[in-house]
Amino acid sequence: MTAPMETLHRIPAQPPPAPRRPVQASFDELGRLLREVTFCVVDLETTGGSAAAGSMITEIGAVKVRGGDVVAEFQTLVNPYTPIPPFIAVLTGITDAMVAGAPDIGAALPSFLEFASGCLLVAHNAPFDVGFLRHFATQQGRPWPAFEVLDTARLARRVLTRDEAPDCKLATLARIMRCGTTPNHRALEDARATVDVLHGLIERLGCLGVHTVEELQTFSSRVSTAQRRKRHLAEQLPHAPGVYLFRDERGRVLYIGTSKDLRVRVRSYFTASETRSRMGEMVGLAATVEGITCATPLEAEIREMRLIAEHKPRYNRRSRHPERAIWVKLTREPWPRLSLVRSVLDDDACYVGPFGSLRTAEKAVHALHDAFPIRQC
Repeated sequence: MTAPMETLHRIPAQPPPAPRRPVQASFDELGRLLREVTFCVVDLETTGGSAAAGSMITEIGAVKVRGGDVVAEFQTLVNPYTPIPPFIAVLTGITDAMVAGAPDIGAALPSFLEFASGCLLVAHNAPFDVGFLRHFATQQGRPWPAFEVLDTARLARRVLTRDEAPDCKLATLARIMRCGTTPNHRALEDARATVDVLHGLIERLGCLGVHTVEELQTFSSRVSTAQRRKRHLAEQLPHAPGVYLFRDERGRVLYIGTSKDLRVRVRSYFTASETRSRMGEMVGLAATVEGITCATPLEAEIREMRLIAEHKPRYNRRSRHPERAIWVKLTREPWPRLSLVRSVLDDDACYVGPFGSLRTAEKAVHALHDAFPIRQC
């Protein structure tokens, strides 16, 4: 295997933008502002159309952008250890001789994943590029990072009309958006063109009131009209920690949850960031959302568990397994101590809870030890 440092490199780019003045609070309240998110736009060149069928990656190109500015770039050829088909060589200009001294995917992939870490991943026809990357990560026994993915091809289909764009090929969109880079079937150049397309689409959506990642994902995904119409249910909720209760038209509790920010969390149920099928069904039945503010997130978690035990909402999985709840017990001894238990007994002891997880219960124990002189042995 050839050492990756001989071929893998980051291309110098403009420094990160200077800190901006605080934006208007009404935008910040809606979610993650697009101007404050770091995108990693990636493109691949391959020997064919399917990794599962044996096609290999021959080049990876990526551009990291934030606030409309390029932060860094990444490019490497990849040795596929298989002949590149002639028509692919003609299309991309990448030949067997060019990749002979390049690192293989076992060395190239970890370097790319390090480069993209913490970013929102963007690609044109994302299932293709991300599918290849995931395939080889799995093949290497490497866990795939929990990337949030945005597909500019899908987004363009939602934003542009057929009259504007007869198709959503990268070359077509680059021409329509008057991109500074022309796609040429080389990974870095195509990634740069995709950056321009992304910025052009975001600019158009800004006129429609789309300013956050959550709103952008809603546009790019097939979120039902009925689901979008219910976004107003979150508007009366405060930006504070607490518990939220979804209720149906008859006032019955459908689902109970907790969050450090009630409004932001509840709004996410009406966007593409919510992918759980049972939650989609629940949102379809919801008529109101009630918020209960709490002084701290810990208080919110305790109240959530008590409300779940009381109402047993049909869409809360925890309500089906109350025996999994954890309580903090203060024993009745001359020198009391705290312990974690699964059930409440009729033994005149003091119980605090329930807690939804062992970690939360342990946090409560530590807080009580800090506040009171309770023996710990």
